[in-house]
Order: sequence, then C-alpha cells, then structure tokens
Amino acid sequence: MKKTDKPTVDQHHQTFEGIRQIDADGNEHWMGRQLARVLEYSEYRHFLPVIERAKEACRNSGHPEADHFEDILDMVEIGSGAKRQVADIRLSRYACYLIVQNGDPAKPVIANGQTYFALQTRRQELRDDETFARLSEDDKRLAIRNELAIHNKHLAAAAKDAGVETPLDYAIFQDHGYKGLYGGRSAKDIHTAKGLKKSQKILDHMGSTELAANLFRATQTEEKLRRERVRGKQKANQTHFEVGKKVRQTIADLGGTMPEALPTPKAGIQQLEKGKKKLEKKK
Repeated sequence: MKKTDKPTVDQHHQTFEGIRQIDADGNEHWMGRQLARVLEYSEYRHFLPVIERAKEACRNSGHPEADHFEDILDMVEIGSGAKRQVADIRLSRYACYLIVQNGDPAKPVIANGQTYFALQTRRQELRDDETFARLSEDDKRLAIRNELAIHNKHLAAAAKDAGVETPLDYAIFQDHGYKGLYGGRSAKDIHTAKGLKKSQKILDHMGSTELAANLFRATQTEEKLRRERVRGKQKANQTHFEVGKKVRQTIADLGGTMPEALPTPKAGIQQLEKGKKKLEKKK
C-alpha cells in the first residue's frame, strides 16, 4: 500500500502546482474553475459552497477576504471559436489552503491537498519574510514563542467553545496535542526529558524548529475545532491528538527530525528576553 500512496500524493502535489499562475507583477494565484476540476468536483456550482466556507474561515482568522478571494469575469471558448464570459474567482495560496481544508476529506485529492497547501503556505510565509530569515536562532525563538503565546490563547478559546472548561480539562486537552506530536509523550515526559525544573515551561526551552512544529499544531487544531464545530471534551481531546499526530507524520514525510530528538537550548526564553532588554538599555 505504501508503494502506491506516495506517488499518488506526489501526483496531486504536482497537479496543484501545475495550475498555479503568475501575473505580470510576479504574484502567484489559482483560478477557481481550474481548482474545482483538480479537486474532482463534477460541476462548478457544487464547488461554490466550499468557496463560501473558505471565505468564512478567512474572515474568522482575521485575514482580509479581498486579499485572497477576487471575483472576476473570464472568457471561455464555447466551440467554433466563439467565446462567452463566465464568473470565476482568483485565489491566493492561502485561499486554496482554506478551500481544501473545507472540502470533502473523503476525496483522496482533498485529503492530500490539506497537507500540501498547509505546508506550502507556511513555507511561502517564511520565504516571503526576509526579516525573519535573517534573524539569529535566539531571535527566531523569541519571535515564534511570542506568536505561539498569541495562538495558544486562540486555541484555548476554541477549546472552551468545544467544552474544555476547567484548568484541569485544558491541561488534559493540551496533553493530547503533545502526545500526538511527540509520539505518545506527555507534557510531563517532555519536561523530564529536557531536564527542566518544576517551574520551567517546556515551550520556553525549545529551539525555533521545535517551536514552529508546536505553532503549526496549535493553529491547525484551533482551525479544525472551529471549522468542524467540535463539541465535547473527548472529541476536542481526540482532535488535538490527531492534529499533533498529523504534524508528526508530515515531519517524517519531509525527512525532518522528530521534535523529541531536537536539542534543548541552554538559555530559556526568559533569559533571552532579559539579555535583549540589557542590550536595548545600552543603546
């Protein structure tokens, strides 16, 4: 089975990239009607509700809808050289990602696309952010840790809406996410493996790569809880575990190092912040 799965995934990834277009200013985009065919929708009208759900997800995530979804009129051939105008939509990579996240996961091309666009969107964000690319490892850690702190608040709110209410409930919920991402290891296991004191937080003692994996886990879990309107503590816990496990599988597919095998930095985030404040004072 494994021998046939990977070529299928690769084929779908090549197909997604194959319909990518570049405008005169060098901006990439996808056309809705083409994407609908790649995602195996028999008629474009069946694809329109998926676009609407993706737009809603875009608004809920705080991104301007107009930056990612642009309604246009396109000319298509109808035979004998004649053409007519049809409504279409110009999509950003992030829009495509939201569309496959809101598509029918029973379709293999959708399931593969969900992983593909999630990874490619994140890669593109990092490539586009030249400032981030020039940061030192310590500054990258600080930037991602701050971003993770913000997204953990969003995740907590989504979990609460799903029924994760008490501090104990949330601790169990978080543990499920860690177990998925760290191959069954709990937060306590990770804490022990890193050799931390009781008062020290594991997220403050991760390198940028490990933090990025946890940021991906948090953002994807929040979106999935809201998108699928997950209700009940057990379902929320299972969702967090499954997302963590999916991120772990993605790291394996890319040939990356498992998070538990990554080195623990000598300095914690608090030490880095203190050091940064001292430097700023000297300036």
